Amino acid sequence: MKSPVTPLGEFALIGRFFKEASEAMLAAQPHSVALGIGDDCALLRVSPIDELAITSDMLVEGRHFFVDANPEWLGYKALAVNLSDLAAMGAKPLGFTLALALPEADANWLQSFSKGLFAAAQAFECPLVGGDTTAGPLNICITAFGNVPKGLAIKRSGAQVEDDIWVSGTVGDARLTLAALRHELDLNPQDLEAIQHRMHQPSPRIALGLALRGVAHAALDISDGLLGDLKHLLEGSQKDAEVYLDRLPKSPTLLKQAIHFQNQFAASGGDDYELCFTAPQRLRSKIEEIGRTLQLPLTQIGRIKPMQSERAVLTVLSADGMPIDESQTALLLQSFDHFA
Repeated sequence: MKSPVTPLGEFALIGRFFKEASEAMLAAQPHSVALGIGDDCALLRVSPIDELAITSDMLVEGRHFFVDANPEWLGYKALAVNLSDLAAMGAKPLGFTLALALPEADANWLQSFSKGLFAAAQAFECPLVGGDTTAGPLNICITAFGNVPKGLAIKRSGAQVEDDIWVSGTVGDARLTLAALRHELDLNPQDLEAIQHRMHQPSPRIALGLALRGVAHAALDISDGLLGDLKHLLEGSQKDAEVYLDRLPKSPTLLKQAIHFQNQFAASGGDDYELCFTAPQRLRSKIEEIGRTLQLPLTQIGRIKPMQSERAVLTVLSADGMPIDESQTALLLQSFDHFA
């Protein structure tokens, strides 16, 4: 009789089968690797003064986008999500490769897809430098490369006790768009039109990442849900944190929805591709100045605390500073998992 298969989540899978072996290999002999598996990008030492940031992301039809997705939007997003990882590390884009599996070589689809892809490439000065194509189920894999001065990469592991926790822009609109497209709730056409670009054509915060070099202690981009992703930063930094639920920045469109949807989508919706970062309290005015210069809202949502147990704990607080119900917290911490 066949033994039952034990399901593995995305991060458990990486840790069990790839991360430990990679770290053991790197520890056994000197390498040019400055940072391996476990952050938004890997870092390679390429010169005495610079490091090369490298990130890869796949978009799979039916898992990351609808079967009938607009190919122009899809091309833009495929590159944008990789550039968001570079932004989180404070890296300046250099170029990218594209590996593309196609069920058929449809010229009209490819014309539209490449239009969106190169729109993002030109907007962020990140040229296509190579790749591969093959026949198969629609699968888009991009590897992006960026440059960061040695020692200035913003890692997930750098958060310090009493750091402020910040988030850029607003969160939750991508999940609200998905809910409308899935008919989970009703959204009038004007509201959907106002926010759907947040899901289909996200804005990688490259300029913010560059401005945060030497300012932020730790950062990551929000791809799977704000609070779930913040938990990864806490685990990397070996710290706890407190976050005020009512401070999560929401768009006017999201604020029209029931409070349950507001909080759930802002806390755990995913696909936002904003930056979440920590920085010393003494630099609040500096961060506010960065936000004004970039014309990008930056919101302080909580603070880093000392780690009190073997695992990082993220406490979600109500407006009066009291922890919210544990069952509600568990729901708000549920982020997207590719194998769930």
